Amino acid sequence: MNKVKNMIPLFKVHMSETIPDKVSKILMSGYIGQGPVVDEFEELLKSYFGHDWLVTTNAATSAEHLALHMLRKPTKIMEMNHSGDGAVVHKWDGIKTGDEVLCTPLTCTATNWPVLANKLKIKWVDVDPKTLNMDLDDLARKITKDTKIIYLVHWGGYPIDLDEVKKIQDKTQKMFGFRPMVIEDCAHSIGSQWKGQLLGNHGNICTFSLQAIKHVTSIDGGILTLPNQDLYRRAKLLRWYGIDRETNKKDFRCEADVAEWGFKFHMNDVNACVGMENFKYVNELVDRHIENAEYYSKELNNVDGVTLTQQDMKHRKSSYWIYSMLVDNKQQFMNKMKECNIMVTQVHERNDIHTCVSDYKAHLPNLDKIQKQLICIPNGWWVTDEQREYIVDCIKEGW
Repeated sequence: MNKVKNMIPLFKVHMSETIPDKVSKILMSGYIGQGPVVDEFEELLKSYFGHDWLVTTNAATSAEHLALHMLRKPTKIMEMNHSGDGAVVHKWDGIKTGDEVLCTPLTCTATNWPVLANKLKIKWVDVDPKTLNMDLDDLARKITKDTKIIYLVHWGGYPIDLDEVKKIQDKTQKMFGFRPMVIEDCAHSIGSQWKGQLLGNHGNICTFSLQAIKHVTSIDGGILTLPNQDLYRRAKLLRWYGIDRETNKKDFRCEADVAEWGFKFHMNDVNACVGMENFKYVNELVDRHIENAEYYSKELNNVDGVTLTQQDMKHRKSSYWIYSMLVDNKQQFMNKMKECNIMVTQVHERNDIHTCVSDYKAHLPNLDKIQKQLICIPNGWWVTDEQREYIVDCIKEGW
């Protein structure tokens, strides 16, 4: 086996060849802020997700911050029942400073820092070693009367068991008389499905990332899907200071009364153009990630020193933004891959070790063990058949 000449990257930016000309026209148009291209991109996204209550933002982190901020006010949430053949309406009374949010520490800090920014308290939930998602048994144990939000991540695009999450909500409602809200961080998960529906369509607040190295990029950007029209309308207002852009202004650049103040979280036409052109390839890109992942799952099963994560696709379809696995002698594995010119990393550091969250320390035995073994190998659309075979051969050689 000959060593590859160039490093096989773990991440790579996909950029459509049509973008330079398209963006150039917008840049020279004299209108580069939030305008008709953002509207057009949002219509494309609504069609893709099959979800009308969707807005774009300038980053997924902004979408998450906005979602938490909006939950301070009461609303009503419509959820599908467990069988999926009907809906139930739940009342949401709002949150206040100091309320508790149950969070996974295995994620980008972009997930959890908005909790702090909204003056809410983090309670860490351990990680399921089989899936790398939130451990739902630990989640159920840690629910208290102070828990207001369950904030989960679909690691690598592998959907968490959303039916089990609903059961935990039901149990909480019976025990404490309220139903915690669920926010799904789907930053890894464009194209992922739970029970035949794309994530974003299961009655929860969901955020998606269009950051540079995601399946689809708008250079930077986010998507926020909402479970009711009230939250959707507020999100459209609050992403741009609380100003209603769809009604007539009193005068040029003079807004009408602002009833609820907001942020500068909106997307602009330049980013929307990049996102829209790249989104033409979303199915092709996701499918290639899945093809590479399925190859790894077949070839690396039963390899000494490698433990694969759960691949139960009965109710799931993972978009495999990253391909994660657990390896023995992690540092030696990383050294071997570097010698082979294969880039590997853990991707995200556990969030609970940072000084800014030292007040929320928790015993997380599963994560303590996983941390020593977790690694991700190149899996994206750019990995060729020959490269993935080479990666597998290098791993099978041992380290």
